[in-house]
Amino acid sequence: EVQLVESGGGLVQAGGSLRLSCAASRSIFDDDTIGWFRQVPGKEREGVSCIMPRDGSTYYPDSVKGRFTISSDSAKNTVYLDMDNLRPEDTAVYYCAADQFWRIACGRSSQTPDHWGQGTQVTVSA
Repeated sequence: EVQLVESGGGLVQAGGSLRLSCAASRSIFDDDTIGWFRQVPGKEREGVSCIMPRDGSTYYPDSVKGRFTISSDSAKNTVYLDMDNLRPEDTAVYYCAADQFWRIACGRSSQTPDHWGQGTQVTVSA
């Protein structure tokens, strides 16, 4: 079992940057993959990044590649999502999630991750 707490959301103008943090209640540097997802009401939830902290493997879909960067800090049991060149279409509630299976945590499976944070709102104004 792991608890995840997101922070760092807010309001930013298009072209701006935000850093989201996902703090875990225990070490995530064994078998976990941590993913960031986003959801807009009425739309399907989208995986936007994931990382396996143990070896640093990452994944980004085309929609955010080159603009979002995921990283992890073992000392703080925290995963970060740096979002640059934000667009209005990035507006959503962002969630971090943890799972032992890469495809699930990266949003590349029909299954959903086992553990979720409470979400943080990101709003990008035009």
